[in-house]
Amino acid sequence: MDVRALADEDLIPLMARGDARAFEALYERHSGAAYSLAYRMVGARAVAEDVTQEAFLNLWRSGAHYDRVRGSVRSWILGIVHHRAIDALRRNAVHAKRRSDDETAAERLEAPDKVEDDVARRDEAAIVRNAMDVLPSDQLKVIELAYFGGYTHVEISELLDSPVGTVKGRMRLGLKKMREALSHGAVET
Repeated sequence: MDVRALADEDLIPLMARGDARAFEALYERHSGAAYSLAYRMVGARAVAEDVTQEAFLNLWRSGAHYDRVRGSVRSWILGIVHHRAIDALRRNAVHAKRRSDDETAAERLEAPDKVEDDVARRDEAAIVRNAMDVLPSDQLKVIELAYFGGYTHVEISELLDSPVGTVKGRMRLGLKKMREALSHGAVET
């Protein structure tokens, strides 16, 4: 007997008795619509695939509970998908709430350390800025391009239309002056 030729309502009793071919025929007929509904509801492919699989697993387990009076097999399957998608949305909302609560608690616990770190970073940045203020403009420009612009020596030499050796020399002299200023405590915030 070719189960593919049977109507959905005739496949359900066969599936309820464990006929995998009947289940396969129902899956082939309705999985596309089931996935589409799940995807529209949850908005994520992976979750929609999980919802569709859960719905068809439920169909396989509870095929004997189908009632012809309530509607078509397709409506019944889409109803199962609808309920499973709502369950998935609720689970995701609960997980998101937990993650949010965990992050909020972590932020509260870490706040004093973050404030201290931020203050220390700002102080260090002010000290470095003040040390840079003592540099001649040509050395300052090379250091800014290298450390804040991310340029290489060769790129800086092209930008400034200077030989690479000159760029390296200016950088070396500028860094030496900054190091001296920072080590002697000549720079204050």
